Amino acid sequence: MQMCQSSTVADQEIRLPTWEAPEAALLDTASGIIAAQGTAALTIAALSREAGVSRPTIYRRWGSADEIVRAALLRRTVGVIARLDPIAATRAEIVADVLRFSELFRADTVFARLLQREPEAFTQYSMERLGSSQRIILHWLAVAIRTAQDHGTVRQGAPDDLAVMVLLIAQSALLSHRAVAAFLDGERERNELSHALNGYLAP
Repeated sequence: MQMCQSSTVADQEIRLPTWEAPEAALLDTASGIIAAQGTAALTIAALSREAGVSRPTIYRRWGSADEIVRAALLRRTVGVIARLDPIAATRAEIVADVLRFSELFRADTVFARLLQREPEAFTQYSMERLGSSQRIILHWLAVAIRTAQDHGTVRQGAPDDLAVMVLLIAQSALLSHRAVAAFLDGERERNELSHALNGYLAP
């Protein structure tokens, strides 16, 4: 995995990971296993069999199935963020991007599997500790927040701190989506999340 510049806002750079073809192919195969069978089905043996490569080839890149799951989720997260380029520069654009990110996240086959059928795995990989996927999201948000502060549309405060709270709000909404569906339909939930984010970020 390598880091490359994907977009620039003012003097801030967003660098997203890239993967060489063999590693990308393995992670995409791993994602397919997770989407179809769940995280428990993703073992080194299963990935070796499905990808048609030896176990030592896999172990040269990752030390465990858990590391592969995290790497696969990072690749999926980067794919979602890349679809939101260019980086938001105002509060309205940040809120719109967070809402769009949430929609793309729920539509992704891997994340949809975790949210709908393995919420405990989603919590484990997304909320119990700050992993690579969350750090990428936080950096993306912090750059946008700092830029929007310069434009006067987001309140003052440490951009990194504000980014953490925006991520927590969005993650909570994602995790609770099915539970509140009977009370808030899609558009009403979207409107309320928009109000929550706008209220938090407004000057």
